[in-house]
Amino acid sequence: MSEGYTELEEPKPRISRVGAGRFALRLPRPERLLLRSLLSELQQLVEGRDPTTRRLFPPAYHDDPEKEREYQSLMGSELAASRLSAIETVRKTLNESELDQQALERWMEAINSLRLVLGTRLEAGEELPVGAPDDPDAPAYAVYEYLGWLMEQAVQAISVDLAQS
Repeated sequence: MSEGYTELEEPKPRISRVGAGRFALRLPRPERLLLRSLLSELQQLVEGRDPTTRRLFPPAYHDDPEKEREYQSLMGSELAASRLSAIETVRKTLNESELDQQALERWMEAINSLRLVLGTRLEAGEELPVGAPDDPDAPAYAVYEYLGWLMEQAVQAISVDLAQS
């Protein structure tokens, strides 16, 4: 039986808690390949400080451009290093079947970064538009929704351990 799903089936959980601080990772190969590709692209965007990464480097001083430049010069490289470290952790653990809590937290950071950048590209707001299948952005919206679904599973899985901490 395929690990994927049809429209009539509920998709199988990809991330679930299997013990204290341990999480099962059940990603079919196509999803692992998709994530690997997305992470490579994200790494290039973060390293190049592409404008679509602006939500990964939020402003601290909206009304003071000089203080904002100073803040970004001090914190920008640290934020970029954190994003790149999360990407590397996901790459290293992408083929694993189980993650510890620290790795799952890095996964969550990387997935969130992917969603923020993709959402910026799509100019996504609170509500996603209901597009036609022939919409050129339909595949990107599908990936955006998939990443949200994956993040939701990670949050649900890790929240059990956080509630017990």
